[in-house]
Order: sequence, then C-alpha cells, then structure tokens
Amino acid sequence: MSKLILGLALVLMARLGVAQKAAPADIILTDGKIFTADEARPYVQALAIRGERIVAVGTTADISRLAGPRTRRIDLRGRTVVPGFNDAHDHLPPNAPAGRHFAFPAAPMIPGPTRQQVLDTLARLVQLTPPGTWLQGDIGLTVLLDPDFRRATLDRVAPAHPVMIKPPWGHGNILNSKALQLLGIADDAPDPVGGRYERVAGTRQLTGLLQEYADWNARQQLHATLPDAAWVRQLQQYGNGALALGITSVQNMAGELPPAQLLRVVQAARLPLRHRIMPLPMTSTSGIRRGEWAGISPQPAPLTRVAGRKYILDATPLEGGALMRRPYPGRPGWYGRLNFPVDTVRQLLRTALTGPEPLMLHVSGDSTASLVLRLMSGLADDATWRRKRVRFEHGDGLAADLQPRAKALGIVVVQNPSHFVNPALSGAPNGISFVPPFRSLLAAGIPFALGSDGPMNPFLNIMFATTLAQPGEALTREQAVRAYTAGSAYAEFAEQDKGTLSPGKLADLAVLSQDIFTVPTPALPGTVSELTMIGGKVLYEAKASASR
Repeated sequence: MSKLILGLALVLMARLGVAQKAAPADIILTDGKIFTADEARPYVQALAIRGERIVAVGTTADISRLAGPRTRRIDLRGRTVVPGFNDAHDHLPPNAPAGRHFAFPAAPMIPGPTRQQVLDTLARLVQLTPPGTWLQGDIGLTVLLDPDFRRATLDRVAPAHPVMIKPPWGHGNILNSKALQLLGIADDAPDPVGGRYERVAGTRQLTGLLQEYADWNARQQLHATLPDAAWVRQLQQYGNGALALGITSVQNMAGELPPAQLLRVVQAARLPLRHRIMPLPMTSTSGIRRGEWAGISPQPAPLTRVAGRKYILDATPLEGGALMRRPYPGRPGWYGRLNFPVDTVRQLLRTALTGPEPLMLHVSGDSTASLVLRLMSGLADDATWRRKRVRFEHGDGLAADLQPRAKALGIVVVQNPSHFVNPALSGAPNGISFVPPFRSLLAAGIPFALGSDGPMNPFLNIMFATTLAQPGEALTREQAVRAYTAGSAYAEFAEQDKGTLSPGKLADLAVLSQDIFTVPTPALPGTVSELTMIGGKVLYEAKASASR
C-alpha cells in the first residue's frame, strides 16, 4: 500500500511540476460574474487564456496565480461575461444596397401599411428619384394578400421605375412590369422548381407576385447586378455591429448572392468574426442547381468556412404558406403547400445520408415536420440519422406529438425568437394558433439553438425568448444564453471548440455593459459589449478602462 501511495504522490508531483513550468497565461480576466454556459460549472469568477484558448477557469485567487510579468490583466470589476454569441441563423450580407428603400415605422408588421400608404409613398418617391431607380419597400399582410394589389397597380404609379415590395419575413414579393423586364422574367416564363409565378386567372400573364424560389431567384438576379464594393461595405458594417453586440460567430444561410460573387465579397470584407457559410442553392425549371456551389473553397477566408446545404421546404403561417395538418382559419380546405414534391424531399434526405454535407431544412408547418420525420425513418435507422444532426430551421410546427420522434432521429432545432412577436402566429387573422416550441424542446431532450433571422441584437432576442406570449414555453435567461452559445455550437458540429467558457475551448467571449441575468426585462435590448474577444484576441473594446 505504501508503494502505491508513493507512486501516486510521485505522479501528482510530476503533474504539478509540469503545471509550474507551463508558460504563464497571456490574458486573465478576474473579479467577474462569468457565465460559462457549461452546465457542470455555470458560473466562475475568473478565467485564463493562453494563445487562442482558455486554459483555466475558477476563482480570482486561483487564476491570478497563472499570471506572469507579461500577462494582460483584465479586472472585470464585477461585470458579466458570457461566451461569444453564435447567431445560428442569419442571411448575409444583410441589406441590398440598390436604389431607394422605404418602410413604414408606424405600421406594425401585421397587418402592415395600408394599400393607400404604399401607393402614396411610391408616388412621392417617383417624383424625387430619377427614372430607372429601383424602389424597394416593406409591406405586410394587408398588401401581400390583396389580390388587387399587383403589377398593374404598381405600373399605374411607377411605370418608369422598377418596383419590388416584400414582407420583412421574406416570403412573397410583388414586382411591377419594369422590374420584371429588367430581371428578364417574361409572361411565358415557366415556374422554377420550388417556386411559383402568380398568373391572371385563365391566362399566362404574370400578376407580379413571386413566391418562394421564384422570388429568391429574382432577388439573387438583382443582387448580382450590384457592384462587389457595395456588398463589401454592407458586410463590414455587419461585422463591426456584431462585435459591438458580443457576436463572435454567425451561421449564414447564403442565398442572397451568387456563390462566386459571395466569396469575392467575403474575401474582400475580411469579417473579423467566425463565419460559416451554409449554401442555399437556387433552382431552375429543371431542378435544384446543386452544381453552382461545386468547387468552392471550403475556407475562402481565415475565419470563414463553407459547409452544409439548406433547402426551404415550405413558407410560413403568416401568409398561409406553411403546410399544416389543419386548414387555415377562414380558408376552408387550405392547408398551405410543400415547395417540393415529396420525392424531391426524399432525395434531399437520401443525399444527406450518403454525402458529407450537413443538411438544414426550413420547416415551418407541422405537416411538413411530420412528413420529414416519416421520410427519415424510412431511409435509415435512428443512430445513423443522429450522427447527421439534420437541422430544422425555425421548426415552428414541431408539435408535442412529433418531438419524441425528432429526438430519436437527432433533429436539431434552430429557433428565432423575434418571429413570435408576430400576432399572426398567435391566432390573429390568417394565423394558426401556434405555441412556439422553446422550453418544451429542451424538456424533450432535443438539441436547441437560437438565431436571429431578423434583428441581430442578441439581447433583444433573449428578451423575446424569455417573454413569450405562452409562458410555459418561455426560456430562462440562462437557457436562452446557453441556446445562443452552446446550442448554436452543437448545431454546427463545433461544440468541441466553442460554445462554453471551459478549459480547452476557444477564447471567444464578451464582457457586457450590464448583468443580463438580473436587469429588468425592458433594459435587456440596451445591453452592449464593452470588450469582445475572438480566439484570445481583443477585437473590440469600448472603454480604455476595461483593463490595466
């Protein structure tokens, strides 16, 4: 026994000796409230960083011992630190720098501006802008669902200006004749796979309403005509804003630009945060253009990588496009629709099984969710699917009866809190009474992440996630931050490198201006980062007094 004790003592001494000989930390953060997002040890006072990774967490006294003469010491003075936010669902670049944009700040998204408000605004802009200038604006359900507000109406007000008006949630777009002409969309244009051109009843003439892949194809065509420099500025503005909000990673559903142009823009913009591009292939009349991303570099810039494929299977319940198991209120016999034939969805899943690319599926309706789970179960066993981590982007319709099957198949749900400020999702006109799955997904053991897909401010989205209209689904603030960090990392197969502030993980973190776990709810959106670090480097620092 004495020999055993002696041996253990020698091993312990050797390990201590190695620790003592190790290089001092490059940076230590002390005297703070550090939320690690690690369930085993959620809060610590201090942490130490060497190179790009965290080497220790613990008390201020313990971590201070790891400092050397050249160690940068950041005295947190009680401030709150969180892992860098990882926005699991956004669309970059964020804004189209084309022509004149107009919005209606006083009009809520639902129902949005009135018909007359839109027409009056367009008439005024026509007077103020040269002919040929693009006029783009946001509308809501009032205009989008008005069958008389289409191309002909826009032509009467703006015959010489291309006009594109769409709802902020990105499903549905109304164009006038000038816009259709400039984009090369003729009246005899066949529908692309996954999309539709609305036509005047009994004719081939386009009304100007473009839906789903017809809409996104058109927008990408427009965006491709704009100079790279304009997109680079948009992306750089996004990067600067993200750092100031403590966002250190973003997962980009990349459908705004053609692939080659997007990569040129990304390389020129040199985003300072981790950027995962998830290709969203467009379609033609003959099928999905899978080859347009072939040969693309998997790492086109130092912090950017390309991985995955995203497909949009249905629209949303807002405009009545999500495929539901029950008909929409006030629309007898209308259940929404699936963008692709069932055989195409099955083939997308089969390709995911045999290829290396992770699969992301826009799934909004409960019927769409049920269909995908059923198809997956018929193609492979649960263990095989769990390794694939198929993502349901939004996953609004993943109802309670579907959650056990989703868990067994390893579905990862990426939710967007800002979507549920829309009253149309809570039983308003044209809405189905949705109970958004947030807390129930966690209770069911389904991996869960948060992304913006709207306002990029993570603190605003945390407020939304913790104050849902259905209190039983609202998250705690700790749960919301964990979903925005550790959950998002898991969703992109990156949980070994980031998502928690634990030894061995990348030192991606934010020092916040206030304690987001205790401040009054209305104060949450006003939070900013005072110091944002990525890979052990301080890339944003709001106050010189943040360290000494």
